[in-house]
Amino acid sequence: MIVLAVAVFLGAAVQGAIGLGLGLLAAPVAALLAPELVPGTLLWLSMLLPVFTLAREWGHVDWWGLPWAFLGRVPATVLGAWIVSVSSPRVLSVAVGLVILVAVVLTVRTIRLPMRRGVLVAAGAVSGISGTATSIGGPPLALVYQSELGPRVRSTLAVYFFLGAGFSLLALAVVGELDRTETTTALWLTPALVAGFVAASVLRTFVDGGRLRLAVMAVCTLSAVTLIVRSLAG
Repeated sequence: MIVLAVAVFLGAAVQGAIGLGLGLLAAPVAALLAPELVPGTLLWLSMLLPVFTLAREWGHVDWWGLPWAFLGRVPATVLGAWIVSVSSPRVLSVAVGLVILVAVVLTVRTIRLPMRRGVLVAAGAVSGISGTATSIGGPPLALVYQSELGPRVRSTLAVYFFLGAGFSLLALAVVGELDRTETTTALWLTPALVAGFVAASVLRTFVDGGRLRLAVMAVCTLSAVTLIVRSLAG
């Protein structure tokens, strides 16, 4: 439990600074040490952490872009569940990781993803599939917002994660896959989550000084590599 608490602390610190990272750092540790806690415990934490972010930066949320992202995510979540049921999760994870890596390379070397309806819908769709299959769904949308100011990125992703995690928890509860142990463990890990968010204040000052785009790209790349390595080694 101590190791998982450290992972939650670090993940909360990273996400509190740049907008994503909790799932990247905590999900692999939880899957390795306590797979029975996945995905319920992490979903509870993923829904709680954005509340702290929004308490600080509510006024910066991109309310225009979010509906388009969810227009892609909601049906893609259902599609992702179906794909997982009929295909190999390992192959799907590798495919999602490769898609994210290609997107990172393209945005670094050649193009900047435009803030358009179609791009947001597509990012939401990829996020829905990858989040359902791997519990790492933030990078596709983060790549679209990578050139925005820090408060806008963090607050917009916070709303996205809050609603997305809530939707997933509701779905798990409906099908009877959310038990009390996952919820209780999330409560025990909440102090580590809060401590990580507090520690993020130092990182926010650093990344908001013109380094946010680089930080987003680094976390997205690490997410993709984690998916691929975890799947190939599994």
